[in-house]
Amino acid sequence: MSISTLLPTVSLPSAIGDLQQQLADHDYIADAGLVTSIYLALKLNRPLLLEGEAGVGKTEVAKVLAATAGTEVIRLQCYEGLDITHAVYDWNYARQLIEIRVSEERGHPTRTKHERVQELFGPEFLIERPLLQALRTQGAQPAVLLIDELDRADEEFEGYLLEFLSDFQVTIPEVGTIKATTPPIVIITSNRTRELHDALKRRCLYAWIDYPDFEKELRIVMTKVPGISRALAEQVTRFVQELRRAELYKATGVSETLDWVAALVALDQQELDAVTIERTLGIVLKNQEDLQHIRGDRLQDILNRAKSPAVP
Repeated sequence: MSISTLLPTVSLPSAIGDLQQQLADHDYIADAGLVTSIYLALKLNRPLLLEGEAGVGKTEVAKVLAATAGTEVIRLQCYEGLDITHAVYDWNYARQLIEIRVSEERGHPTRTKHERVQELFGPEFLIERPLLQALRTQGAQPAVLLIDELDRADEEFEGYLLEFLSDFQVTIPEVGTIKATTPPIVIITSNRTRELHDALKRRCLYAWIDYPDFEKELRIVMTKVPGISRALAEQVTRFVQELRRAELYKATGVSETLDWVAALVALDQQELDAVTIERTLGIVLKNQEDLQHIRGDRLQDILNRAKSPAVP
């Protein structure tokens, strides 16, 4: 199968730098490596597998791509026990039952049992779940399919995805093979709670999203919360960077940083102080042991470093 037959009709930026600017225009700050992976995934129409810790911005990539292309995000949130009836398709049993009753009232003695079954399990009785919906989306722009937190799903579901990711199609026994006319843009995310299979990884391009450094996280904070003063933004960013160096059960993600900044702005804080941090620390640390570990002298020590002019 040639690449040209799979290319979507999405308008691609002419250069990686243009894509980086488009993402920035939608308030997503990405480094050159991630932008290159996204660009190639669009150019080659390959699924993009994004791995990294929770809260570093993996899911946001799909949302920003959809906003950039002016299309919709179709989201499949993965969980343990996810199966085909919730991910791909199901049958509209209520409508089938009505059809059976109508058929009985009308009477069709010449139709065989096989013909009646075929009618009941036709495409018009399908309920589209996210994967099938993404394949059947019509329009000038492809849908953006987000398969979120795939590592939470069972390994058997990964196996089912192989056909979809290879050929942008699914096989339904009663209907046959349904193939996309406009292949979707596929973004897969994983928090690495378990290792994904090599067979699935081979079908994807791959990028790791790490916690941002000080300068990048500061840009994110200033971009996402424009009402914050630069002094407070720098202090918060330094504080979070220091938290990630501590021995914590769960490090603070960028999403928690932004939540904390929004809370501090809502409280009209102009700078960090120990009392406010104590009262709001649960926004950035979501584990009781971590809270106990940081509070007290250690918190004051981190605050002192965060308010220092020296950049981490």
